Amino acid sequence: MGRVPNVTRADAQAALRNPLAFIAARWTPDPRTVRRAALAALVMSVVIVVTGGAVRLTGSGLGCPTWPKCTEDSLTTTSEMGLHGVIEFGNRLLTYVLCAAVGWAIVAARSQKPYRRSLTLLGWTQFWIVMGNAVLGGIVVLVGLNPYTVAAHFLLSSALIAVATVMWQRTREGDGEPRPLVGKAVQQLVWFLVAASVLLIAAGTVVTGAGPHAGDSSEVPRMPLDWETVTKLHAVLAWIVVTLTFALWFVLKAVDAPKEPLARTRELFLILLAQGVIGYVQYFTDLPEVLVGAHMFGSCVMWIWVLRVLLALRERPEPAPQPSAVPAQEPATSASIAGPR
Repeated sequence: MGRVPNVTRADAQAALRNPLAFIAARWTPDPRTVRRAALAALVMSVVIVVTGGAVRLTGSGLGCPTWPKCTEDSLTTTSEMGLHGVIEFGNRLLTYVLCAAVGWAIVAARSQKPYRRSLTLLGWTQFWIVMGNAVLGGIVVLVGLNPYTVAAHFLLSSALIAVATVMWQRTREGDGEPRPLVGKAVQQLVWFLVAASVLLIAAGTVVTGAGPHAGDSSEVPRMPLDWETVTKLHAVLAWIVVTLTFALWFVLKAVDAPKEPLARTRELFLILLAQGVIGYVQYFTDLPEVLVGAHMFGSCVMWIWVLRVLLALRERPEPAPQPSAVPAQEPATSASIAGPR
């Protein structure tokens, strides 16, 4: 092992004042490390959604009946609370793992050279969404799993996945001005696809709020809506998303689009088909918990790929180096020689 450098009092004070700047001054991560950190944050944002679904599907939503403690007298679950308490408290603990993953992404982005402010801001945006969703999760418990707060909890998790996806993509490209790879009409079609996907996810939360899986075995209020009707609306929106994706795939092939947007669209179409199969099977088999959980996971993957399709419509290379200034002692040159300023 190498010699550990001495840390002076000034170093310690600098670390306390701005720990991120202190780390960045002494560590330059490899670009692959930054990409892996962003991917870890994205993976954990999906894991926390899936485990949250497991809490609801096992009826463990009130396994810890209060917040921020698990009980009035204990921060952690107790043996009297049984398996439900373990499942609910375990999901709470995973929030700390998510925070660690997001923190690693922030530190890696802040330490990258050259410094990329936009990348660091995406990391901090994830952090504040996680903090807000943790508080909202506590409110969900305190109000007895009110379905509207549960829906908001899932939608905020979808926002976290969106920001994490954008950050992961930005670690794989430069900071130059984005250059579109397709025409305006194709871009508008993709934005319609994104909007339809948002409506589809929102409708899915309504199906959950009106459906039988309330999250606990006690009397939990449900949204006062006909579950069959909102489920059919959800299916119609799903078919709209599938149709838009197929149309986009057809248009991209017709205009001989670059490989990246075409490949992402093809992958999204296959994901949607698999998600549709799961959705119909769970509907006709009275919503078995395993299939509902798989459908939630598929919803996260679908949302990531919709955003990947959107982000694949442009490329962002490294910015062109600025021409060096002409030394003052040399004779002035014409603007055509000196280049743009």
